[in-house]
Amino acid sequence: MTDTNYDLIVIGAGPGGYVAAIRAAQLGLKTACVESRETLGGTCLNVGCIPSKALLHASELYEEAHSGTLAKFGISFKDVKMDVAAMQAEKAKAVGELTGGIEFLFKKNKVDWIKGRARFSGPNSIDVNGTSYSAKKIMIATGSSVTPLPGVEIDQQVVVDSTGALALPKVPKHLIVIGGGVIGLELGSVWRRLGAEVTVVEYLDQLLPGMDGDVRKEAAKIFKKQGFTLKLSTKVTGVVVKGGKARVSIEPAAGGATETLEADCVLVAIGRRPNTEGLDLAKAGVETNARGQIEVGHDFQTKVPGIYAVGDVTPGPMLAHKAEDEGIAAAEFCAGQVGIVNHDVIPGVVYTMPEFAGVGLTEEQAKERGDVKVGKFPMMANSRAKTNRDTDGFVKVVADAKTDRVLGVHIVASLAGTMIAQAAQAMEFGATSEDIAYTCHAHPTHAEALKEAAMAVTGKPIHI
Repeated sequence: MTDTNYDLIVIGAGPGGYVAAIRAAQLGLKTACVESRETLGGTCLNVGCIPSKALLHASELYEEAHSGTLAKFGISFKDVKMDVAAMQAEKAKAVGELTGGIEFLFKKNKVDWIKGRARFSGPNSIDVNGTSYSAKKIMIATGSSVTPLPGVEIDQQVVVDSTGALALPKVPKHLIVIGGGVIGLELGSVWRRLGAEVTVVEYLDQLLPGMDGDVRKEAAKIFKKQGFTLKLSTKVTGVVVKGGKARVSIEPAAGGATETLEADCVLVAIGRRPNTEGLDLAKAGVETNARGQIEVGHDFQTKVPGIYAVGDVTPGPMLAHKAEDEGIAAAEFCAGQVGIVNHDVIPGVVYTMPEFAGVGLTEEQAKERGDVKVGKFPMMANSRAKTNRDTDGFVKVVADAKTDRVLGVHIVASLAGTMIAQAAQAMEFGATSEDIAYTCHAHPTHAEALKEAAMAVTGKPIHI
């Protein structure tokens, strides 16, 4: 008979849940993880971060070969073709390798995978497929799902969400993206590079809500230059599907005349919401806030002793790496240790080309708290970027005017997602802009732009 009693049961095997389960097992806790998908890894690995990066990479390679961009380097191609089925197969292969890797890690660390959906039956017990399981501690890591647009039905054929946009069997002639955030721009980029006309409809007056103001302005310039049609300060009032086409009704956000756009694919990407429905949280005494999130303390414990929550179901940015760090820290608390996550230093990245990345406070947020100094350095003046003909973007450092401590770093560059790691680590150690400026950076590298931006905080960059 299967043992149904554990030290810790984790509900959900996404980036927060599977990492928490492995860490808890490493620390000696008898651990199980409940997951209803056929594969581990949650949204991120199955229909999010990983498959989208596979398509982004493939589409970047295609565009370089197809557009003639490489001709200046003496590389030319004829009759470049895109096999969408092959691209999708390679994406699926990468996903399979990584999800299989987590299953291997579960076995290696003796984490039991309970397949099915969990419902609380009490503060220390859950039910999965009619079997009752109990644990000293239970962790909720059920992630998030796509926020629906009222009145718009997702059919995953003509009107798709992010999952459907990752699995399109052919390149649409015209793709309308509802939402100018990370997901919409990344997936819009994939299909634009492969030949689609892409129109982005965003309710706010700029793209990428929540990012630094200069980054948002730069994003509009870059995406327009790449051929996107941007309809900002615009709201969608309806979507009608007929004969395999969609008619999207839009009007100014402030009100005004209605306009109708026609497309053969519409991507709804207006955000995500926590997955808390169906858990019977009330039976455990766990409550959600007005946004459907589960509030937790510094130890990731809810108001109910012994019940923890991490990742997208809790307040904060819905990012896989935030969930991972929280999962590790929460598991350490469950094992009687002290886990640490610095929520002031969590980087965010948009994996378009170029990439957009930020960590810490935006300039606008920093100014609300006090006086700041700002240094900015254009990638156009970076020797490696110029050599690579890869000069879109800039690096921006925001520092406290009195202490010089770095409060935020914002990067637009082809390698921004990698470059932001140095900024995050520097901030984690309480670095000043001077600390970064006096750190020797290898030449020639894109990373030198961060050094120069830090030098610019005191008005002393070398190459501009």
